[in-house]
Amino acid sequence: MVITNALICDAHSEIKSDVRIENGVIVEIGQSLHDDVMIDGSGCYLLPGLVDTDVRLKDSQLSRTNLEKLSRRALSGGVSTVVLASDTTPRIDNVITLEFVQQHRNLKNGALIESTVSALNESGTLSNIAIMLTKGCVAVHTSTIADYNLITRIAQYVKMANKSLFYKAEEKSFVESGVMADGSVATKLGLPGISPLSEIVHVASMIEIARHFGIKIVFKSITEPRSVELISEARKFGIDVMCEVSIHHLFKNDTACIGFDTDAKINPPLVNEAKRLELVDALRRGDIHSLTSLHQPNSDIYKDITFYDAHVGTTSIAEYLPLLYTYLIETDIINMSKLVEVASRTPSEQIGADKGIIAVGNSADLILFDPRNTTRVEHHHSLYKNETLKGKVVMAICRGEVTKF
Repeated sequence: MVITNALICDAHSEIKSDVRIENGVIVEIGQSLHDDVMIDGSGCYLLPGLVDTDVRLKDSQLSRTNLEKLSRRALSGGVSTVVLASDTTPRIDNVITLEFVQQHRNLKNGALIESTVSALNESGTLSNIAIMLTKGCVAVHTSTIADYNLITRIAQYVKMANKSLFYKAEEKSFVESGVMADGSVATKLGLPGISPLSEIVHVASMIEIARHFGIKIVFKSITEPRSVELISEARKFGIDVMCEVSIHHLFKNDTACIGFDTDAKINPPLVNEAKRLELVDALRRGDIHSLTSLHQPNSDIYKDITFYDAHVGTTSIAEYLPLLYTYLIETDIINMSKLVEVASRTPSEQIGADKGIIAVGNSADLILFDPRNTTRVEHHHSLYKNETLKGKVVMAICRGEVTKF
């Protein structure tokens, strides 16, 4: 198979060239290539498949149907690798649940599904992290843990296995009593707010854990500019910490909650416009290292209720690449190579993979993206519902399998 006339863009460069693929591997990049199967990519970008490491299943329910839907929808949004957060029901904290996920790892016409392991089991004690990592979990995942003896033991396992710790910094006492970010919009709506300290204080403490043990911590879905600043400062001293931010916190602010729109109720909550703009500036200057769609879909029964009682989350992975292109490329916030870096290359490195580069010898996990086309957000429980986005994923090559959209 040869893809011709596309603009090849990866984390390093953009070039117009042809690509030959055999048995799921890129074997040649050059001009005027020929093959029995020719795909014309004129006017399109040929990109590495995106990697999203902060994804959840519908209603957080671990089932075959939900895994199949996620795999297909992710690929249609340009994502060739998804990494499940471990806080599913049942939780991914034992070999049985992990093996269930792995049985659906390579679904036909879908994205590759990887999994994290929950640091704690359902009873709140340490899960069997060592065994789970040897069985194929790509990272250890946890939210804030009050017991520093447990944190110490988790850090030791992460260090021993040379894996990343995916850490959601949140103060549970704040999160459990609030439903959106503290501020003027929460006051206007009469809703309890969540203090920014919920995130900031735990980022600060875990930076010291990373320094002490010499481990990599990826802070998941950061929303506070102060947290970004703390992470950036720590990196200057060689501390191996990274900042992930969701697209929602770059594209929308807390005014989306006006009218009690439950599709804008997400975790972490949307912040005010001033903070959103600070996050955009942080992305421009390189202090945000990876992005996520923060895909967390819910059934109507959990969204078509009061804002206070509604579940957190929105659906977004099926439109991930068009969303990135519309809000970041069309607005000249970053260029395409930078997009590939933060949405493919760096997330893949965080799970010990080698994606985000289109080169001879690499796996052909590729996305053909047409910026001249459009994508309409149809889902009625999307934060972006009824928006028309720039660009469309027209084809994906994943594990040597071609899927057209």
